Amino acid sequence: MEVHIRQEKPEDHEDVFSLIEAAFLHESNSDHQEQFLVDRIRKSYAFIPELSLVAEVDNKLVGYVLLSEITIQNDKNKFPALALAPVAVLPEFQSKGIGSKLLKQAHQKARELDYKLVIVLGHEEYYPRFEYEPAINFDIQAPFEVPKKNFMLKELVPDAAKHIFGIVVYPEEFHI
Repeated sequence: MEVHIRQEKPEDHEDVFSLIEAAFLHESNSDHQEQFLVDRIRKSYAFIPELSLVAEVDNKLVGYVLLSEITIQNDKNKFPALALAPVAVLPEFQSKGIGSKLLKQAHQKARELDYKLVIVLGHEEYYPRFEYEPAINFDIQAPFEVPKKNFMLKELVPDAAKHIFGIVVYPEEFHI
């Protein structure tokens, strides 16, 4: 199975909406609103088109990943970072490495765009495979109550979080 990863195009939006909806349909840790979140982010300042990627198999969209801009701030400084939300793969294509390919490509593209950190609220058993660690290890906190093991950070470059601490600030589109 050949998987092609590319930047999402506007004409993909409807298929991506359906793909995300199907991917999270039976997910117990989901509010089943991820597809609406993506629509809102696309219209916000946080959207970075180069970090909105789709996976295709035989010209069919089977996966999607979005990294969008957030900040980490404390009482003295603001630091740019990215939020991973969501990564989605159609159920019949899950466990075939497509999510991994999407994540690796998104991380690489983010490095090329000079981003240093990615934050995710996700499965504590899945994301550590991609070098995500609990954000609390870096003194970076979520702006809401969440299990510490599920709120994670990935340094895209070594020691990127060494001198960064504070609370993650998400764009308002995340809170609707």
